Amino acid sequence: MKTLLFFLTALNMLGAEQPWTQLPPIPDAEGFAAPFAGVSGGALIVAGGANIPKDKWADVFTKVWYDTVYVLDKPDGQWKAGGKLPRALGYGVSVTADDSVLCFGGSDSAGHYADSFRLSLVDGQVKVAALPALPKPCANACGALVERTVYIAGGLESPSSTEALHTFWALDLDAKEPAWQELKPWPGPERMLAVAGVMDGAFVLCSGVSLASGPDGKAVRTYLRDAYRFDPGKGWKRLADLPRAAVAAPSPAALVDGRLMIVTGDDGANVTFEPVKEHPGFPKDALLYDATADAWSTQGGVPFSRATACTAVWQSRYIVPNGEVRPRVRSPEVWTLPLSQ
Repeated sequence: MKTLLFFLTALNMLGAEQPWTQLPPIPDAEGFAAPFAGVSGGALIVAGGANIPKDKWADVFTKVWYDTVYVLDKPDGQWKAGGKLPRALGYGVSVTADDSVLCFGGSDSAGHYADSFRLSLVDGQVKVAALPALPKPCANACGALVERTVYIAGGLESPSSTEALHTFWALDLDAKEPAWQELKPWPGPERMLAVAGVMDGAFVLCSGVSLASGPDGKAVRTYLRDAYRFDPGKGWKRLADLPRAAVAAPSPAALVDGRLMIVTGDDGANVTFEPVKEHPGFPKDALLYDATADAWSTQGGVPFSRATACTAVWQSRYIVPNGEVRPRVRSPEVWTLPLSQ
């Protein structure tokens, strides 16, 4: 009966579009992939990230990283410059805790970093304070805050790595001397560009790509659909596979009316699409997970496609700032969804 009820609900949701709306766009013509985002001082903060400001379609193109910090103090306000990051940086993990944005790892044009820091809004300017560094350099990981512990899973140690990390780190923010602990990782392949989430006091890990060295020595991606749940004190449990891969989908995922919702992401269907300039974009749908039924459903009606995007929760709304619309193309748009429908 529970399973039947779940599928009837899922069928009903397929025809119902979520009420997505937009906040003012970030004041950059290109927008950014993989910035940091969170809330401090009641304001929404988006910082760093990368884009391709010149010729995107050349065989050799130049990606640029940024240290700019933007602040939006109210939904109908305007974005303001709020300071600078310690360095131009993107593709890290960010969560909101203690009225500040906690930022972990990331990359720039030179490499990957273990640096961690806190962004706090004070008198209209963002102040930076150091946090314990990650156990090793890491970019393209995913992470989330569960209760008072930050968890970070997977990632890539360096730009030239041909194997993703199979690491699971935890930082107890309430520890007398906070330090990263390395925990047993999930019982599946190593991965990067996965999606994190939180449900019922547990950390959830979904999708991503694993890497292997190809004949030319370059990394070859395998798109993953598996999912796992980590309950502190109990360990890992495998969940039902996703209906499709959702690589680099906005992370952490939203919890909407008790269901984990993964929005868009790269399903790998067009990974070899040529010419890349005409790539149709990533899927415009959402994957919803019901823990009671251990089952996923697919919901259409998402008005945008995104990959390599961070997320935040602000004023009871789920925020997806910027990210990639399709390969090499970012967007300055900021999309938002109420967490209670």
